[in-house]
Amino acid sequence: MTKIMACVDGSIYATSVTDHAVWAARRLKAPVEVVHAIGRREAAGGIFDLSGNLDLGERSTLMNELAELDEKRSKIALKRGRVVLEEAVARVKAAGIEAVSEKLRHGDIADTVADLADETRLTVIGKRGEAADFSKGHLGSNLERVARSTKRPLLVTSRAFRPIETFLVAFDGGKSSSEVVERLVASPLLKDVRCELFMVGQPSGDAGKRLHDAEQRLHTAGYNVSVYTTEGDVEACIANKVEQDGIDLIVMGAYGHSRIRSFIVGSTTAEIIRHCAIPALIIR
Repeated sequence: MTKIMACVDGSIYATSVTDHAVWAARRLKAPVEVVHAIGRREAAGGIFDLSGNLDLGERSTLMNELAELDEKRSKIALKRGRVVLEEAVARVKAAGIEAVSEKLRHGDIADTVADLADETRLTVIGKRGEAADFSKGHLGSNLERVARSTKRPLLVTSRAFRPIETFLVAFDGGKSSSEVVERLVASPLLKDVRCELFMVGQPSGDAGKRLHDAEQRLHTAGYNVSVYTTEGDVEACIANKVEQDGIDLIVMGAYGHSRIRSFIVGSTTAEIIRHCAIPALIIR
């Protein structure tokens, strides 16, 4: 687990992914590997119904033409992927990171991320891919699959990089939130960045104790941390907090026992990312 994996495609998020990977590489003192996956949609054409009134010779000719077309598409996708990688690698090196490699893969990016997990310390991916519907604010389906399946910390980038000076920990009071805090304590990624520990709900009972313990752990580890609690809808409260306080990054666990669980790994996974125009660090 040594590399920062930067997942790039032809979308406008590719530059942001590269810049966030550079930021992480500097803080973690880790090399960057830029990865591009050529999906089946890029490499092959659509499915044609050849069950109509074509005779054997016509059908054979058409099949040969389609095979040639698929081969051309595959070659174009390969050349394009190499260009995407070359541009990303050049940007990483221009930022002063010399320890950078590249990898071109065939298949879905989610499968690629899973296959390379053992050599990855942090995965960086854009909020939307090139196939996402920007007009409707949809997140990329690749991101959804990666977020649900990856075992490594996942940094989901915003459209453009900006300096990360304040981050918010979405604390739900469960054991998993305490584990997120332990991961923060053990990592240099955000050590000198101002931290806001934020919980939606009553800070009482076990949840209140865990919140207090989390604050003390972060203080002891050298974090400049403030604690905030509120009542209301989780999604709306977090979005308001981000906007009002100028938060630069959200940190949250992949699992929880309260409403934040469905917020992160359920059908509303996309909501927090869609409504907050800042990066999100998801820790499993």
